[in-house]
Parts: sequence; C-alpha cells; structure tokens
Amino acid sequence: MKNIFILVLLLFLIGSCNSTGRKAIDEEEFASRWYQGRAEINVFELKQMRYGEEREGGAVMIFVTEDFSKRKQVKLDDPAAAGKGGMKVMKLNMMREFVTGVYPYHTMLSVFTPVYDELSSPKIAASVTEWCGQSFTQLNWKNNKYQAKLFSYFESEGDQELSISANSEDEIFNLIRLNPDLVPSGHLKLIPSLIYNRFTHHPLNAESAIIFKRKTGSNQAEVEVIYEEIGRKLLINYVDAFPYEIISWQETETKEDGTEEVTTAVRKSVQMLDYWKKNRLQDESARKSLGL
Repeated sequence: MKNIFILVLLLFLIGSCNSTGRKAIDEEEFASRWYQGRAEINVFELKQMRYGEEREGGAVMIFVTEDFSKRKQVKLDDPAAAGKGGMKVMKLNMMREFVTGVYPYHTMLSVFTPVYDELSSPKIAASVTEWCGQSFTQLNWKNNKYQAKLFSYFESEGDQELSISANSEDEIFNLIRLNPDLVPSGHLKLIPSLIYNRFTHHPLNAESAIIFKRKTGSNQAEVEVIYEEIGRKLLINYVDAFPYEIISWQETETKEDGTEEVTTAVRKSVQMLDYWKKNRLQDESARKSLGL
C-alpha cells in the first residue's frame, strides 16, 4: 500500500511539472539575469520611414520581469498577498522618437508575457502621440481571445471595441528573450504590430502570416514574419545564446505600387540598470553612457 501511495505521489508531481511552466526556461540561468533587481536597457539607432521619407531617430527597448495580476492584468502592488493570483511576466517597453518636418513623433509599446505560464501575453498596449493628436490601443487576453479597445482622434476610426481570435506579433520580442524555441513557425494568424496598425490605419484584425526561424552565423539567428496579403515583413536579429539579446530589427512595408519602405533599428548600447532608482539630477549622466 505504501509503495502504491509513493507511486501515485510521484505521478502527481511529474504531471504537475509537465502541466505548468514553460519547459524551455532554465530557471537557474534565467534567475541569474532577470531576478537581480535590474532592467535591461537597449538603445537603438532608428531609421524610420514616414510619409515616404526616411527619418533619423532613436528607439529604446526595456526588458524587465514583474509580478502581474492574472485577474486584473496589471502590475501587482503586493505580490505576496496575491498568492496564486499572480504570475511572473517579462515586460517589454519599447519607445520610438523621430521628427517629421516641424513636429515630433513619440510611440510606446508595452507587452506583458508570462515567464512560466503557457499562456498568450495577457496584455499589450500601444500609444502614438504627435502634434495632430494621439491614439491608444489595448489588447487584453480573455476567454482565449483578445478583447481590443482602440481610441483615435480620427473620425473614421473613432473609439472601437472588438474581439480577435489570434496571438500578437508584438509578443515575439518577449518570446525570443525567454527562449526562441517558444516562437511558433509556419503558417498562422497573427495580429500585426499595434504601432504598424496606428501608422497605416489598417483595420485592427488577425492577418495570415508565415514565420521563419533560421541561423545566420555561429552565434546569431533571426525570426522573420511575412504578411503577404498586407505587404508587411518583420525581421528580428538576435544572439543565439542566453539571454538572447536583440541586435537589430527591420520592418518592410510594400506599397500598392510595389515600392518598399524599410525601417531599421540597430543596437548601439545595452546596460542592466535599476533605472527607477536613478531619478535625481545627478543621475542624468547615465543617459550619456547609454548614448541617449
């Protein structure tokens, strides 16, 4: 009887390990990078296509882990009190800044992707601000689909609410950082980048896409996402070893006349930094070391 009890217990434990958590995550390795109380700040040289011309600017990608509420889908104030209602997420905050003629553009994308739970990113939000106005989009994963809210200053778009049964292109950056093996490949439906959606005013919806993953050198690899129907390509280059740092990314948009507009971002610096504690005047010198 005792042997049977032990066998049942072992089967339960094995089943629990297999049913929760992403197998691709090496906990010890992951913790050594991401649980040290710092964020990874990546600064990129940006060449952004807008209104048919290339604009020089900058982009920043900040990766950091946080405790996240499963129900409210926000950062937890008290993770210990949340118990099983909380989960670890990889958060990406991605900013772009560039100027079009007289006026500047500022964009921000936030993506929250579970570290251990095998779930779609529970929350994705994006904003675009410039002198003409501002727009904001948020996706919340509920009941195996995204509930989307779009707020725009354009009359033709207005305020919208819709449901979309597909995963988002924007979470691919986080999946690479967790482990590139988590990035799907082949034909599938994807929600194109929310920043792309705002720039093109393409209807927010799932589109047919193909994802390729390939090695490009002894320690580099890339993920390519192709949307043939809407003429969009995304190419992400990264270091093919933990912590899978993003080296560059490229967006290609094919216009109706067949011409291509290519936006590129190439990394020029990276630092691990508890930037939220660096908020005094004397801390502004850190911006110089980042190339900001």
